[in-house]
Amino acid sequence: MGEQRDFYEVLGVARRASGTEITEAYRKLAIRYHPDKNPGNEEAATRFKEAARAFEVLSDDDLRARYDRFGHAGLQGGQRHEFNDIGDVFEAFGDIFGGGIFGEAFGGGRRSNRPRKGRDVFAQVSLSLVEAARGATKTVAFARHETCASCEGTGAKKGTRPQKCDYCAGRGQVIQSAGVFRLQTVCPACRGAGTIVREKCPDCTGDGVREEQVERRVTIPAGVDSDVRVRLAGEGEPGGNGGPPGDCYCVIEIEAHPFLTREGRDLHCEVPITFTQAALGATVDVPTLEGPRPLAVARGTQSGDVVRVRGLGMPEVRGRGIGDLHVHLHVEVPKALSPRAEDLLRELAAEEHAAVTPKRSSFFSRLAEYFQASKEPAEAEEGKDEGA
Repeated sequence: MGEQRDFYEVLGVARRASGTEITEAYRKLAIRYHPDKNPGNEEAATRFKEAARAFEVLSDDDLRARYDRFGHAGLQGGQRHEFNDIGDVFEAFGDIFGGGIFGEAFGGGRRSNRPRKGRDVFAQVSLSLVEAARGATKTVAFARHETCASCEGTGAKKGTRPQKCDYCAGRGQVIQSAGVFRLQTVCPACRGAGTIVREKCPDCTGDGVREEQVERRVTIPAGVDSDVRVRLAGEGEPGGNGGPPGDCYCVIEIEAHPFLTREGRDLHCEVPITFTQAALGATVDVPTLEGPRPLAVARGTQSGDVVRVRGLGMPEVRGRGIGDLHVHLHVEVPKALSPRAEDLLRELAAEEHAAVTPKRSSFFSRLAEYFQASKEPAEAEEGKDEGA
């Protein structure tokens, strides 16, 4: 298919749907588009895989949260399976098919014993803006499953081994009938493994793996931005049936800088200047990634003017240049003046022939003057009419 449809639309559920509603919706679609019910129907096969993709994401709290926030772009490297064919769907959800989503309608699914890549894991890395600009090496901690050392991954108690499943004779699959259909399904006794663990390992309770906290060093390239992911290949969950492990994706979060804000490669900052600095010109210090730097303020600068300083922004993560620093200048008007400063400003106002508030005029006296000035033109207009 071309552009992916919204997963909630695919399953026909509301965005606030519960896990039970999502499972039930998927069950109905899986029955409707099941390949054994639609032999040779490519459209049904496509819908079957599409529903499986949607179910995998929306039934997983972590994947669903990232999908709700970022859409399909937030799932890159996050989905556990690639549903390239129908077999992949049965492989991914073999336990679900056999356990109840399909119920009595089909009696189960099919599972392949081919190697499967392990699930990806995620870790968050916080960087200062300076670290993001220069690049950094960080230690990340995350949880993943490791092969149990006690049973070496077999799940069996030390000194014992898994036994061949009697129900399926070690094949991992059985033939079941559902009306006119004859389906090869996952063995309900061994869940497709072909073996049964009679005495479970006490350390991993028969799972063959244990959750462990691990730490790894990750090198962050210069120029990264928030939500960029850096991959640690092979550091995810172990694969199935001898398949390769998944990856660890380090999700970058950039901490707020006290003076600088970022827009792509460019940086922005706000710098206050005085009225005299704006009028006469000055040199002021502005914040940069390397510390304070002098900036020439031109004579006659207006509040809100922006000065662009080339090459003081963020580097391009692929090494394609450096952004700029945009300095936003704001003229501050003093709220209190010394007597000398007030006299000087009044002299300036007189020089400019500017009307300014009298020195000791109260608000109410100024208000009366305003209304009197507004009344006089009106009275003059009335006298003109009477003379005519």
